[in-house]
Amino acid sequence: MYQATITPYQTKSAVLFVIFNRPDTTARVFEQIRAAKPARLYIAADAPRPNNATDKLLCKQTRAIVDRIDWDCELKTLFNETNRGCRQGVSAAVTWFFDNEEDGIILEDDCLPSNSFFKFCDNLLEKYRDDTRIRHITGCNLQLGKKWGEYSYYFSNRVHIWGWASWRRVWNDYDLHLSKYHEPEIRERLQNIYQDPLVVESWLNIFKDVKAGKVNSWAYPLDFINFFNNGLVIIPNENLISNIGFGGDATNTLSTESVYANLPVAEIDEITDPVFILPEKRADLTIINRDFKIEEQRRKQNALKRRVKRWFVSSFNNAAL
Repeated sequence: MYQATITPYQTKSAVLFVIFNRPDTTARVFEQIRAAKPARLYIAADAPRPNNATDKLLCKQTRAIVDRIDWDCELKTLFNETNRGCRQGVSAAVTWFFDNEEDGIILEDDCLPSNSFFKFCDNLLEKYRDDTRIRHITGCNLQLGKKWGEYSYYFSNRVHIWGWASWRRVWNDYDLHLSKYHEPEIRERLQNIYQDPLVVESWLNIFKDVKAGKVNSWAYPLDFINFFNNGLVIIPNENLISNIGFGGDATNTLSTESVYANLPVAEIDEITDPVFILPEKRADLTIINRDFKIEEQRRKQNALKRRVKRWFVSSFNNAAL
């Protein structure tokens, strides 16, 4: 039976591709970018880590991806000469991108997009270009099959960066060190977003670690800045990004047993827009409860309370004898 060949969607947006030392995953993501044929492609690559002989070869092989560009596009590269690491390297690459573009799509070397991810981003970058309530568009859906509403996407307070898009107007607020924000006022502000004290405490601990430089992540500052600007993030009701980079050579996604590893992707043919522009807080809490192990924390907290109560009762009874 004859089947017509479906022409892949070709993106209108500029694309930033952030790479390092993973030629295998880089090649797979590049093939999806190649199918989408962006007219403006930015490739940012970190340098090998000091005293790492393997990195030198792998980084060279990964950077050779530029030789595979076979469509008409304007190519810009930012190849670091010294290693800046995940936190500094990626954030600097995004800054470079938005110094040159008003808006665009960002993909890292382990974030494998479906083809309609590009269409999804193109349409919504245009639709919400001047709507300052909306700050990010993400391609990854971590709800493990649960859908929220009947539309193509919902709104969130959380920023997911496994394949995303945004505008210069948003990135201008980015602050890697969260220098404007200070711990004494953070708890109260977080309580305006989350009512569960354990969720607030979990985010507060992350904030402290970010401020202390203990977290090798450029993404957590993006979360906090979105919180503190009351920003909304667009999340598709179908997963459009598969993180194919879980494993021992990853920076943060180490466990191949993670429920988020290699999630299947879908295609969205027609984009339908929600009527209400409000955060789906239950969806956010589903992920937060899973990732921060909130119920496990609650059980431990309740067990401790019971032990303390029994100790007080025992002490009171002994004193009365």
